[in-house]
Formats: sequence, structure tokens, C-alpha cells
Amino acid sequence: MKTLMLLRHAKSDWSAAGIADHDRPLNARGDAAAIRMGQYLARENLWPDLVLCSTALRTRETLAHLLDACDRPPSVRYEKALYLASPRAMLKFVQDASNDLKSLMLIGHNPGTHSLANMLAAAESKSARAELAEKFPTGALALLQFKGQWADVIPGSGQLMRFIKPRSLGDV
Repeated sequence: MKTLMLLRHAKSDWSAAGIADHDRPLNARGDAAAIRMGQYLARENLWPDLVLCSTALRTRETLAHLLDACDRPPSVRYEKALYLASPRAMLKFVQDASNDLKSLMLIGHNPGTHSLANMLAAAESKSARAELAEKFPTGALALLQFKGQWADVIPGSGQLMRFIKPRSLGDV
């Protein structure tokens, strides 16, 4: 069984004029949400074997907050191609993952992250899937499981096990 975690970066700061989109940091709410999500991952022991993270500042800051809660950090690779990637481009990263990995996390952006989660989740994942279809807020995490190898991951082949929003974890 393979586990894929799709995480959208936490809330970013739009207040500073003239900053390139790639260089936008998290705002205070985003910092708090990412910290809360890291605490959740630690409490649930959901650390992946490998994290593939967009090179955007807001994704890197989100990851840094997650890792602050981790006592044995996973391997991390920063991928420029994940910055504003399409769902098909993100899927290629999943399908190309080493089969030695049992779990993989992608930290990216919308609309790609939301579209990929919707694309991969099987129709049987009813309650969580209905919530996922509605919206994929900043800082949210979709956890999907797949049978077979990473190369076998195709649309509709994943069981959506959890869909966690930072707001559901407490005040952030």
C-alpha cells in the first residue's frame, strides 16, 4: 500500500506590494496553521518517507513549520517544477517516485493540488470526497492510499483516507 499526502501551502501574505508571487511569505495565520498541521502530523505519526516541495517561499516556510514538530525529519527535495504545477505535472512526480518509498508528500499550490486530489480520489471515498470537492483551503492535507506501485497511480485509483483542514484542528 502506498500513501500520498497532498498539502497546499499555508496562508500567504499579500500585504507587501512589489513582491514576486514566488517570493511571498506566509502571514501570521499561515504560520499558525502550518505549526498546527505539523503538530497533527506528529501526533498521528504521519511523516512521509519523502517530501517534494515547491521552491516558492510560502511552501518552504510551510514545510519548515511542519518539520519543527518532527523528531526524525523525512528526506526533502525542492522542485521548481512544482511551483504552480498542473495536476498532470504533479501526477508525473508521483508516478516517477521510487517504489522503495511507502509514503510521499507533495507540497504545492492551487489549483493544481486541489485538482490532483479530486482526480485521484475514488468515488467510494464519499464523505471526505464531498468535502474535498467543495474546497481545498490553504494548509489543508489530503491523504490518499493506493494499491500497487507508484507508476500504477492513475485518476480514480486512490482511496481518500483523510482530508484535514487547519481550521478543524483548533484556533489558527
